[in-house]
Amino acid sequence: MSPRQPGRGFIFITLLLDILGIGLVVPLMPRMVEQFTGGGPANAALLYGFFAALYAVMQFLFSPLLGNLSDRFGRRPVLLLSLVGAGLAYLVMGWAPTLAWLFVARALGGITGASIGTATAYLADVSPPEKRAQSFALVGVAFGLGFILGPAMGGILGQLDLKLPFYVASGLSFANALYGLFILPESLPPTRRRPFSLRRANPLGTLRSLAPHPLVLALCVPLVLSLIAQRGIENVWALYTEYRFAWGPRQIGLSLALVGLGTALAQGLLTRRVIPRLGERRTLVVFLGIGAAGMFLFGIADQPLLLLGAILLTSLGSVAGPALQALLSQAVPAEEQGLLQGGLTSLQSMVHILAPLLMTNLFGTFAGEDAALHLPGMPFLVSGALMVVALFTARTLFRRHPRAQAEDGRVAVVTGR
Repeated sequence: MSPRQPGRGFIFITLLLDILGIGLVVPLMPRMVEQFTGGGPANAALLYGFFAALYAVMQFLFSPLLGNLSDRFGRRPVLLLSLVGAGLAYLVMGWAPTLAWLFVARALGGITGASIGTATAYLADVSPPEKRAQSFALVGVAFGLGFILGPAMGGILGQLDLKLPFYVASGLSFANALYGLFILPESLPPTRRRPFSLRRANPLGTLRSLAPHPLVLALCVPLVLSLIAQRGIENVWALYTEYRFAWGPRQIGLSLALVGLGTALAQGLLTRRVIPRLGERRTLVVFLGIGAAGMFLFGIADQPLLLLGAILLTSLGSVAGPALQALLSQAVPAEEQGLLQGGLTSLQSMVHILAPLLMTNLFGTFAGEDAALHLPGMPFLVSGALMVVALFTARTLFRRHPRAQAEDGRVAVVTGR
């Protein structure tokens, strides 16, 4: 077995456990917060929005730090320490006797979750440029499977004990760290490492350091818009389905699992077939359009059958993600992949701070009893509009930049094939 094979498998498991933990929280956390506050669902929902934003804040602050540490010392030690930290975070979350401890544990989880950028850089290290889209598809598959297993496990285990899912997630993280200690090879050779820089470890500094790569900055526009749209699903799903269809935790968890299944199947089965035929550019544009259609259908769905159709469309639309990741990775030299992924993770964390606050506020404004316009699906309609803007932004970019010369001498083809 080549050294790349166990490394890729380990990265997949690591990403899967990261998203598994997030999936566990979605159906259970509002009820946990409500138990601590003693208030009604509205108060719990408001605090849940801040709870989700806190995780993203810590990811934003620590992603560039972990990315720079991985460029200096290698990917392996950063990933293993992050897994240990994640295990501790879940353990504290399950034990938490007060709401304050719950938030402390969530903050620690956000710090360790910042390792996603390092994991993605590992995949870039071990994949040739023409195969990176397929490697990045593993990220999408891991996200999809995490949102299959997470909500399902949360619903089943949470019926026995509300805190049991967190202890299970803690045990899985510790087990994965022990497994990686023995089998994970280092992907970044000493010749490609570079000195640690505090300037680059600054989250805003990391974004500024991407300025010499105009294609990266331009591609970040559709990236940000599509991410805000996608976060609309997970941040208001429980509120929306409970309000519109009177669903309980079990139904919410199973429906989120269906979203994850669709994403995993779409990215796992379609990416390697679609991108070689259409190219990254055409794949991005086409599947952004499909995802936008699914968002609009979510917004107007008044029966569960329409909701299933929307899940199908948005799952297909997720194929745009690996195509966009491949275009971004091709636009920088090999020795800057860690910085790129750290910067992108920081950017995504900024979106994850904004999205829950934006989407829950939209839901509350248009679903409230005193709403001037009663439209509880407004978060999804806004998400669809954002994806349409992302589509046209990408089209305009590709027309202006038919080809881009990467700094390490490779030619990054962005026109498709």
